[in-house]
Amino acid sequence: MSTATGHHQVAFLDLQALHREMHEELTAAAAAVIGSDRVLLGPRLTAFEASWAAQVGAREAVGVGSGLDALVLALRALGVGPGAEVVVPSHTFVATWLAVLHLGAVPVAVDVESATGTWDPAAVAAAVGPRTRALLPVHMYGHPVDLAPLLDIADRHGLVLVDDAAQAHGARTRGVPVGADGHATAWSFYPGKNLGALGDGGAVTTSDTDVAARVRSLRNYGSRVKYVHDEVGYNSRLDELQAALLEVKLRHLAVHQARRVAVAAAYADGLADCDLELPVVPVGTEPAWHLYVVRTPHRDALQQHLAARGVQTLVHYPVPCHRQPAFAGTPLARQHLPVADALAAQVLSLPMGPHLSATDRDTVIDAVRSFRP
Repeated sequence: MSTATGHHQVAFLDLQALHREMHEELTAAAAAVIGSDRVLLGPRLTAFEASWAAQVGAREAVGVGSGLDALVLALRALGVGPGAEVVVPSHTFVATWLAVLHLGAVPVAVDVESATGTWDPAAVAAAVGPRTRALLPVHMYGHPVDLAPLLDIADRHGLVLVDDAAQAHGARTRGVPVGADGHATAWSFYPGKNLGALGDGGAVTTSDTDVAARVRSLRNYGSRVKYVHDEVGYNSRLDELQAALLEVKLRHLAVHQARRVAVAAAYADGLADCDLELPVVPVGTEPAWHLYVVRTPHRDALQQHLAARGVQTLVHYPVPCHRQPAFAGTPLARQHLPVADALAAQVLSLPMGPHLSATDRDTVIDAVRSFRP
């Protein structure tokens, strides 16, 4: 689309196009729920949980109310509680830290090495102390973290590992999907994710049946038998409508993922000689390409330049976790995390999605290439 300025407009993510493509299937799925007698904890949730577990190679999936809830319930099901320390990355969406705090636990941040959240395993090991209970790596922007060295650290110190895969639907490491290697994996189905609901939602995947059973209890008021409450739980259930819609979208995920890969490849080729730090893909990894994030010390000027040419961009994320107002005056605010601070000032997310056309890609590339700091 072009405007009076003459510039072709490129949206950051076109959810309307996504839903138009699946409109008939989504409408039929919603109508089936409306015509049924179950809207919570019914057959469509059971079916989607089975499909999602199979997709990621885990034994079980448990649908919950949001990605934040998935983190909280996974950590709690694995025994993380008040006073425990959880090692978290410095550069992530704040939900990663909030999940730890909601349990009365303490986030211990380890600075990352790049925008994609790479952790130096030696730095992680150095952060482990007598109160450490868990490691919480994040597959940032959809770039899969190699969990093998982190699981080795966890094994040596008797820790649990919960990976935050809110942005990693479809990502793989050495051919293995994200979602089955850790003790539990937390997912978000926020509408803008690679697999997004038409509302909020999340899931925990695990191959530990005891962990899955506890998450199922915790999501439903701490109850395994109706009106019998074994512990203080939550109301966090992925409803039948969202489960049905996600089941439809899951059938399209592989095709949409291939389109994202094509967009990323076009960007990598078209921007290769620009004065930008582009995403690096380690050998053996297949990113989900939830976001395509570049890095430049001229980020704000570049963003303004692209906006003037009709290209919508976003910053993920402009305020580091340790500098959030919610943590002002706490020990979290006093942490020295220089890479996280630098990234907040330098990262820029270019348009990315399965419905970004070749014309849109070319428009973005040409606009970036025309930038002069």
